[in-house]
Amino acid sequence: MSSPAEKHAVVIGGGPAGLFAAERLRAAGLQVDLYETKGSPGRKFLIAGKGGLNLTHSDPRPLFDSRYRERQAQVGRWLDGFDAEALRHWAQGLGVDTYVGSSGRVFPVDRKAAPLLRGWVRRLKEQGVRFHVQHHWLGWNGDGSLRLRNEDGEIGVHADATVLALGGGSWPQLGSDGGWTAVLQQHGVAVAPLQSANCGFDIDWSVHFRQRHAGAPLKPVIAHWPDLQGQPQQLQGECVISEYGIEGSLIYALAADLRETLNRQGRAQLELDLVPGREEARLLADLGRPRRGRSFGEHLRRAAGLDAVKAGLLFEVLGKDAGNDLHAVARTLKRLPLRLLRPRPMAETISTAGGVRLEAMDDGLMLTALPGVFCAGEMLDWEAPTGGYLLTACYASGLRAAEGAITWLAQR
Repeated sequence: MSSPAEKHAVVIGGGPAGLFAAERLRAAGLQVDLYETKGSPGRKFLIAGKGGLNLTHSDPRPLFDSRYRERQAQVGRWLDGFDAEALRHWAQGLGVDTYVGSSGRVFPVDRKAAPLLRGWVRRLKEQGVRFHVQHHWLGWNGDGSLRLRNEDGEIGVHADATVLALGGGSWPQLGSDGGWTAVLQQHGVAVAPLQSANCGFDIDWSVHFRQRHAGAPLKPVIAHWPDLQGQPQQLQGECVISEYGIEGSLIYALAADLRETLNRQGRAQLELDLVPGREEARLLADLGRPRRGRSFGEHLRRAAGLDAVKAGLLFEVLGKDAGNDLHAVARTLKRLPLRLLRPRPMAETISTAGGVRLEAMDDGLMLTALPGVFCAGEMLDWEAPTGGYLLTACYASGLRAAEGAITWLAQR
């Protein structure tokens, strides 16, 4: 039987899932080569951390697991091996202390991604992980070797085990272009179509509203929508009017339900309560006060506390003569309907849904159609809202795939 040091593992993809898989494989004594399509690893990790690196979330389990929706049982098993607390402890080992913000999200104390990534890559190199940048994975040769293209042409690389961590289809300029889907499907791997997740939605605004209010924040508002079982749901938060429609943290949290409703029914409606904390009856009484010569827009501001964008939304739905029916105004301000046309394109979304179906893998994340090939990260068929859940599952799946590879190699 060969020793671990004689075994060779290859990781394709230098995001968090790939880097963490490489770390675990190397710790097991394997020879590890990591190939990254861009000029340096962790490009999307750096961009995601621009506004403050949201590493994970302080939600207790099993609430944490529930954020993964239909995949919570499977992702929960990954989290059994590496959860939010383990991620914070791991970051501390790189000299990065973390804190819990007011929303429950967990950040590095300096809120920066670059120091953590630099320290991580440096440590991996010191541990013996060999990095190869600007190498694009193409699939496999007839002899089973990996096909990779670099600036000098195509090369073949033999591996005893391979971990694919190729990302989804969001932000393709950073390396995750989803091109791997066709390659895996050609080898009999079941792949769910990639779709936008944590995304905004198109709405057919009037030219006047778009030109006047694009970029304006809506806060606070309460979103009302039916989930996929038809049950009414609501969530308070903040969002932003965009030139094409609506986006922001509140919308991203609902995106999976809204996208799937569009997929199933061809239409989806979101309703917004623009005046949380003020009941319809009180609102009607407030609006019924004398205007004293003021315009109805100014009356809305004084009587109902509406800012320009909320008043604009009201007029967008009810028209310029909205003030003629105060009952309709009060009712609409509490449940303003927005018809969603489609999710925004994958290329501009935070993450994607779809990917390698978990049913196409064993419990160690090895592809049943391709023994010795493991997958991790966003290329798997799961999704989660923003808030640190995405990153945590990428780490946990990277570890799961690496440990699957270690176990599989030990049995050969």
